[in-house]
Amino acid sequence: MDRISTAGSYSAILANLMAAESRQNDAENRVSTQKNGTDLKAYANQAETLTAIKSVDARITQYQAGNSQIAAKLTTQDQALTTVADGATAVRQAIADALAAGDAGVLMQQVRDQFATTISGLNAQFDGKYLFAGGKITTPPMSATQLTDLTSGPPIASFFQNDSLQVKAKLDDSTTVTTGQLASNLATPMMTAFQTLQAFDQGPGGPLNGPLTAAQQAFLTAQMTNWVGVATNLTNQTAQNGLIQKQVDDVAANLVTQQNTLTGMIGNITDADMAKAATDLSNAQLSVQASAKVLQALQNSSLINLLPVA
Repeated sequence: MDRISTAGSYSAILANLMAAESRQNDAENRVSTQKNGTDLKAYANQAETLTAIKSVDARITQYQAGNSQIAAKLTTQDQALTTVADGATAVRQAIADALAAGDAGVLMQQVRDQFATTISGLNAQFDGKYLFAGGKITTPPMSATQLTDLTSGPPIASFFQNDSLQVKAKLDDSTTVTTGQLASNLATPMMTAFQTLQAFDQGPGGPLNGPLTAAQQAFLTAQMTNWVGVATNLTNQTAQNGLIQKQVDDVAANLVTQQNTLTGMIGNITDADMAKAATDLSNAQLSVQASAKVLQALQNSSLINLLPVA
């Protein structure tokens, strides 16, 4: 036969009351925060999985930030490449117009204008750094400033100040692309073509500033073919930049999908089941109330209450 004592009853009831209050606090926290816990201890054996998922999620966030910067750089680079390619197309068109009219009255002025436009494209910057300079990001990659520089004596190669470094970027764990292009690779044929026009204009066959002679027509006809090749090459380089832009966009979309999946996985672990949390809170509150009433009843049934008051 078990012995029932007042002290033992108090101890049992107090233990039940404290457990009920603990369950109530836990349920209240889940209802208010909509989370199963506030630290890794709350997730027990899932803590290691949660840590790993959050690590991957943080790495994806870093890639997304970097890729946004890369995308902005490629957009600026596309504009610069388009400027240079358009300059080559415009020179080709100016030569075609001069041949069609039989007169080169404005040809060399148009060539000089397009040369200046081309230089601005080659010396384009992003975030204060020269795009086509390779690793020499603080140095303008093209030092020539006017068309006459090309025929002043130094070879064409001497005007390019870029080095050979082509910048690469890591888009995600498995994708690395070359985003950098070099001014010397882009524009050596174009600068050579500019030099040829300027040299002819200054030489015995020039100047190209009026009705075309037979020799001038033959020269410009040959230059038409040359400039078509220059423009085509630059258009291809611009298209290559566009392909990289598309690749960056595709990786960015894939990273969003991955992060959404990880967010769902994290939520499955950390997000509280609100219906269950509400039910647990209601049950815990009832337990607290019941334990409190039992404690009160036990206090009222104490033998001390039967002793006469002195």
